[in-house]
Amino acid sequence: MGGRTLSASVWITVTLLAVNVYLQGVEGSTMTVKNQCSYTVWAAGSPGGGKQLGQGETWTFDVPAGTTGARIWGRTGCSFDAAGQGSCTTGDCGGLLNCQGYGSVPATLFEIALNQYQNQDFYDISLVDGFNLPLSVTPSNTACKVIGCTSDINAVCPAELKVTDGCKSACAEFNTPQYCCTGDYLNNCNPTNYSEFFKKQCPQAYSYAKDDATSTFTCPSGANYNVVFCG
Repeated sequence: MGGRTLSASVWITVTLLAVNVYLQGVEGSTMTVKNQCSYTVWAAGSPGGGKQLGQGETWTFDVPAGTTGARIWGRTGCSFDAAGQGSCTTGDCGGLLNCQGYGSVPATLFEIALNQYQNQDFYDISLVDGFNLPLSVTPSNTACKVIGCTSDINAVCPAELKVTDGCKSACAEFNTPQYCCTGDYLNNCNPTNYSEFFKKQCPQAYSYAKDDATSTFTCPSGANYNVVFCG
């Protein structure tokens, strides 16, 4: 049997199908951040930058496909000059309105990795850096889990963890292997009274570094995400 060559039109069709299959797994996401708090919040994103949001205002930006370690959080008690330099009481990121990296503790975090594994996004709310304001996250794909940490943890924060406008985690406050899951506790890190406090307040959120089983969620790649402060 002799070999048979494909026509140009068939090659084009095959190539387009291959490109389409590839692109299905490398879609980026649009993040829409809304402030429903009764006070001003200075939203921050890494990547993304930052923006001041009055009550009811929104901020939208895109995160490229394949981004890992992305974070969104809110900053409180901020003051910036015309050049965008200043400081915040919680969540400050190097004194810049337009954040260029991660923020300081305490801060309630939305974390996401796009297209992390088998065309899936992995996302969570983390209190590993502590808490400063409530937030919720709604994926555009309705099959994906809506998550939130909407308790007022600041109102019930243990005295030893309490700071102005926020509640630090035990790791952030004491910086010991037991609370940070480092050193001898790297592979044998159990909940503590402090992490259980945070877990009781926000069952869907990471309460300490090894709290994976009940705190990590997945969504097919290509979804967009709505993050709401005080939602």
